[in-house]
Amino acid sequence: LDMIWVEPGTFTMGSPTTEADRFTTETEHNVTLTQGFYLGKYEVTQAQYEAVMTGNTDSLSATPSQYGGNPNRPVEKVSWADAQIFLTRLNAQQSGNIPAGWSYVLPTEAEWEYACRAGTTTAYSWGATIATSNANYSTSGLSQTSDAGNYAANPWGFFDMHGNVYEWTADWYAVYSSGAQTDPTGPASGSTRVLRGGSWNRAGTYLRSAFRGNVNPSDRANDHGFGFRVGFKQQ
Repeated sequence: LDMIWVEPGTFTMGSPTTEADRFTTETEHNVTLTQGFYLGKYEVTQAQYEAVMTGNTDSLSATPSQYGGNPNRPVEKVSWADAQIFLTRLNAQQSGNIPAGWSYVLPTEAEWEYACRAGTTTAYSWGATIATSNANYSTSGLSQTSDAGNYAANPWGFFDMHGNVYEWTADWYAVYSSGAQTDPTGPASGSTRVLRGGSWNRAGTYLRSAFRGNVNPSDRANDHGFGFRVGFKQQ
């Protein structure tokens, strides 16, 4: 896993009322992240998923992708629950290499948006509008996933945070508060988990940095493509 260190900092999470196609749950609020963290430079690929999940005892396929046989494309038929099993296995497999108190995790929703924005305040990390040269989405004409890193990275070096496949985050879904928050982790319980980033068959508005999807954590998305990106941080 190729990972990038993200420094702690403060940013405005959510979207302004002037942003085109903004959703009402994206209320702007200031967020401060007091701890730095690592985040995957790329979405987890089919090859990486297979390497960790082969031999699992949970009756899960190690090769679940709709567009299988493409080791460098992101895995994209993975539920939130499946991702947790992946992370448990990854932490066990790498236990001898992990410093005490650290672990591989899904990023929180706030950490994900912070890394996606990468210091920007526009609808997308490259600007206010989207074109087919920016990301893999419904207008791009591919009609399926593409290799990880096929489009330009954002200002902090992360690839495909917009498009290709939706990415699970750690948080339960809830409507934002407008107040400032420090190290938010979402509500303690809920019925759906947060997805971010849009996918190859979704319109450009779903790729915005602030866009929030929410789905049952057992859903593997046969049509939209659910994958994930791994974080690594001190607990």
